[in-house]
Amino acid sequence: MDLVWLEDFIAIAEEGGFSRAAERRHVTQPALSRRIRSLEEWLGTPLFERSTHTITLTAAGESFRPVAEDVLRRILVGREEALEVARLKAETITFAATHSLSQTFFAEWIRNSDGARAGAAVQLVASNFAGCEKLLLDAQAHFMLAHYHPSLVSRLDMDRFQRVDLATDVLIPISAPSTRPTRGRRSKKVQPRYALPGASGAPLPYLAYHPGSGVGRLVTSFLAVKDPAAWLVPGFAAPVMLLIDMAREGRGVTWAPMSLVRADLDSGRLLRAGGGEWDIPISVSLFRTRARMTRAAETFWNAARKGRPGGKSAGATPRAR
Repeated sequence: MDLVWLEDFIAIAEEGGFSRAAERRHVTQPALSRRIRSLEEWLGTPLFERSTHTITLTAAGESFRPVAEDVLRRILVGREEALEVARLKAETITFAATHSLSQTFFAEWIRNSDGARAGAAVQLVASNFAGCEKLLLDAQAHFMLAHYHPSLVSRLDMDRFQRVDLATDVLIPISAPSTRPTRGRRSKKVQPRYALPGASGAPLPYLAYHPGSGVGRLVTSFLAVKDPAAWLVPGFAAPVMLLIDMAREGRGVTWAPMSLVRADLDSGRLLRAGGGEWDIPISVSLFRTRARMTRAAETFWNAARKGRPGGKSAGATPRAR
């Protein structure tokens, strides 16, 4: 059995077809098909349904996919360990962090973790939740830093991955004020321009998250079961920092981490668009594979579990220890 077959199999599963996977793997489609046939013959069962125009995994293929991903990840980790023993590369700890945490939380947290890093270099890759998730699954990062909530749908099942919560935060609905406060005059309390839950005849413009966003997944799952429901009309999809800018401009209502909008709330530039029943408590969490990592990564993880790396966060509330 050739490891290339596993890489081909995962590429087809992710791309949803042989043609796009062949382009990604830089081989011809017939060559890719022959290699997958060889893998299926080795396994003794088909991995893909080929009866329709859309390529889908068989039940056996669905069962084999996490095994293939795990094998490749272990091979890559094993290669790193071999290089480490042979001193062929410098010790580096790689983090994949979501865009919002890479811009706010990460800098101060990693700055306060010098002792835990034991002189190792740090590499940061910023992406949305889906991108960070893939980097961790593919063993291209030792750790993933992201917001977490128990309702979050993720491929990082706890049988193969671990998580430690570093800090707490809360997603709150925000809106621009209906009017700007007038200096020197006593006026009525300023109200949000868009107030939840809205109405069936007058739904609120909703500034939604990009589909790959972990925060967006949390908000979507929260709204799906909220009673009473919110009346929202999605009109824009973007990363969190741009959504906050759009909310400041009065373009609609969105949910954002309190740590990112606290100054705007204090100044009145933004207001809560609803009461506490619309809040979503979340944590800032660090994820890793359960497979053994390099010495420096394991040292850092042990320190993170004991609460040493990072100290106070850049905005979020440190977890209780």
